[in-house]
Amino acid sequence: MTTPNVLSKATKHFKQQLNGELQKISVPEWETDVYYRSVSSFATEGKIVELQQQGKTVEALVESLIAKALTPAGKPMFTRMDKTTLLTQVDPKIIMRICTVLNNTTTEYEVVEKN
Repeated sequence: MTTPNVLSKATKHFKQQLNGELQKISVPEWETDVYYRSVSSFATEGKIVELQQQGKTVEALVESLIAKALTPAGKPMFTRMDKTTLLTQVDPKIIMRICTVLNNTTTEYEVVEKN
């Protein structure tokens, strides 16, 4: 059984990370910056992983962009309604470049597993 105090500390830590400073990638082709957080929840990652496991890599990239790309105010840059447009009318090379940064969140446990 989880000690409530430990769970409280764990959720507090995650909230602090989610509320931390935004990072950004410049996208000169779009004449904008895309902001993002270095962490995301299992719920967000789960949707992306599920699409990848179904062999829907392109949709997984677009899902990642929709879920993780933020405005300077920390609000979502895209909505689910933008999915078709992103899939069909936006340069895939640019989406791939942005998603490489958005998804490049090598965590300490991944480093430990490699050793």
